[in-house]
Amino acid sequence: MTPAEMAEADRRTMAAGVSGHELMRRAGAAVARAAAVMRSAGQPVLVLCGPGNNGGDGYVAATLLKRWGIPVTLLCLGQPDQVRGDAAEAAAGWRAAGGTIAPLDPASFIANDRNAPRPLLVDALFGAGLSRPLDGAAAAAVDRINASALPVLAVDVPSGLEGATGRAAGPVVRATRTVTFARLKPGHVLLPGRDLCGETVLCDIGIGNETISDLQPKARLNGPAAWGRGLPQPARDTHKYARGAVLAVSGPYHATGAIRLAAEAALRAGAGLVSIACAPAATAALVPHLTAVMVRPLRDGAAWADLLADPRIAAAVIGPGAGLGEGVRHQVLDLVAAPAGPGLVLDADALSAFAGDRERLLGALRQRSSPAILTPHAGEFRRLFPQAAALDRLAAARAAAREAGAVVVLKGPDTVIAAPDGRAFVNANAPAALATAGSGDVLAGLAAGLLAQAVAPFEAAAMAVHVHGAAGALAGAGMTAEDLLPAVPRALARLAAG
Repeated sequence: MTPAEMAEADRRTMAAGVSGHELMRRAGAAVARAAAVMRSAGQPVLVLCGPGNNGGDGYVAATLLKRWGIPVTLLCLGQPDQVRGDAAEAAAGWRAAGGTIAPLDPASFIANDRNAPRPLLVDALFGAGLSRPLDGAAAAAVDRINASALPVLAVDVPSGLEGATGRAAGPVVRATRTVTFARLKPGHVLLPGRDLCGETVLCDIGIGNETISDLQPKARLNGPAAWGRGLPQPARDTHKYARGAVLAVSGPYHATGAIRLAAEAALRAGAGLVSIACAPAATAALVPHLTAVMVRPLRDGAAWADLLADPRIAAAVIGPGAGLGEGVRHQVLDLVAAPAGPGLVLDADALSAFAGDRERLLGALRQRSSPAILTPHAGEFRRLFPQAAALDRLAAARAAAREAGAVVVLKGPDTVIAAPDGRAFVNANAPAALATAGSGDVLAGLAAGLLAQAVAPFEAAAMAVHVHGAAGALAGAGMTAEDLLPAVPRALARLAAG
């Protein structure tokens, strides 16, 4: 949920009879429990409170820790008498428990004495709703926190992080662990926020699922729980065409490796049959490397027209190694407008070929009855969607999906999958080893293979991205794109087994 959605969920919960102070008490209790678990034996706790409700959670946590016999020091950013509302009530509770509130001096609040006990630091300065860079005393405090190398438990998000975007526009606390409430925020899963949060712990504070569902949040963490259906499973009486046929379109002789990866990935994703269409000159480069994947030489325009009209083709993928000429643009537009209407994945060159003629592609995509899947990396995305590229990743993918009338997979370590209707999933299971040549070709093939099995485009894209990440984790460090292919069935089996 975005911070704005979370604030509305809080408001509705309070309107239903739960006071704001009670929600703060529950949140502060969750922070206190996390701190008690995180600290080592005898370690003191230093709680830093800001002027708003995030600081209020800190006051509650400090009060409980003190009652449990844990040594606690509390420092306040700004003037303690400026705290208002529920946070003021929480501060009064801290004082009633015998606690004192001292001002936070950015230059000296962390002791320089090497013999002094190193505290666990609770960062309750600023929450997820912050949308401006920290400056002044707040920025200086964050810099000192990060320089101290102390273990840090952040409340809601590390101070300075934009909870709605995951962006760090200024100084941000680098947390060891973050406690958040009710639902994750985009900043917990989008980079660099995901790394700055450390381990994120989600706590229930009594905001009901029905309240959240009524708000209809459109962002989800990608994974089986988000898909609304399981991975496709073949029926006992199925056959290869019932499982779906995929057409993969090859580029020239010297660039056939990419489409081979995509084609084999489509087959391993469960498609019943995969064919590569190619110019006759590329046949010699393809045939020696393929066994289960068939090769279809296109000897003339009539052969291409026959393929486009073949009702047995359930999905097509074009772009890996395709080239950038006018011939590629014609093939892409033919597939977009194909009378058989197969599911369609456009990757790599199929997108870059239109960098100087983007409306030609986008206008055609908007005419399709079923959205295509576009899988750009950051550079391809900037060329095709220059205005959207200026936005944060979640907003950028959504804007591009609306503009193209297509499912957009904005690839990266925090891949965002967006649908034209505003739904968006953020993926968080991709290992760094996937940053290798050919990895994206495998992803495009996985999406085509799932489309061929009658999975809807948005769900097919989301499943493909998650399976891709799971396969990368199984292939491990030092993997190449070829290593991903045998890991795909193992990843599918693990996901199907739950």
